[in-house]
Order: sequence, then structure tokens, then C-alpha cells
Amino acid sequence: MAEDSLITDRLKELIGVPSEPIVFKVEEGAIQRYAQAIGDDNPVYNDPDVANDRTSGRLLAPPGFTGWPVKADRPTEQLFESLVKAGAPPRVLDGGVEFEFFGSIGAGDVLTATPRISSITERDTRLGKTMFTTAEISYVNQNGDLVLVSRATLIQF
Repeated sequence: MAEDSLITDRLKELIGVPSEPIVFKVEEGAIQRYAQAIGDDNPVYNDPDVANDRTSGRLLAPPGFTGWPVKADRPTEQLFESLVKAGAPPRVLDGGVEFEFFGSIGAGDVLTATPRISSITERDTRLGKTMFTTAEISYVNQNGDLVLVSRATLIQF
């Protein structure tokens, strides 16, 4: 990278290093509120009786919902703070998120989220030098099964 690169050696050292895992509990009421908030009236997300008949006896979570963290930190916030401490620009835009599903998530699951930075790149944009960071979070359930990987893009300038 050029001398005036936003990507410092300290930032490069963060790539691929897992952060402290964060524990999430998936609760029935939270699933229902999330489904209502996104306008999804699928009964397996909203009606425990229907979910009991159609699923493994529990409400399933709509795609992208993982519950609420037991700890105060949220995975992407944790990564963002480590980036800024390492010298990344403090202004950030949400560049979107993608999900890769490996299993279902439902009420009663306890998920362990392990965040890590999978890549950092840089481009010249209308904002000037701009850093694009991919934050990857792997979610493993209480049985040790990988159920979800999310990849969020942080745009920092």
C-alpha cells in the first residue's frame, strides 16, 4: 500500500483474528416482535401452536435474526471499536450484510457469535481515501453446530 494508505500495520494485524465470543439467547417473544417488525406473518415465526406442529416444537427465527446478546457488546460494534483503536477512520457507513445459512435458529437456542475481520481494502472515492472492511461473524448453537455466517461491509472514511 502507498505511504498515505489508511490501512496501517496495526489494522493488518487484525485481519483473521477472532474477537471474544459473544453469547446470544434466542427467545420466543423476541422472535415474534422481530417477525412483526419486518412484516412477516409466517406462523412458524409468530404462532407457537403452528410452530409446534410444523417444526421441532418451537418458534423458528426469521432469516437474519439471532436473538439478543447476553453481554452488552454486539459483534459488529466490537469489531468497529477495535478498528478505530488500531487507527481506522471513525466515520462509518453500513455497506450491507449477507447471510449464509447452515441450519435453523429457533426459540431456546443459545448461540455463540465469534466475530473477526476477514478483509480490509482501500479505494479512492468521492469521499477521499475510503476503507472497506468485511466483518464476518460465525454463529454456533448450543450443540456446537454452525448455523449462520454473516458478512457485513463497513465503509470507513
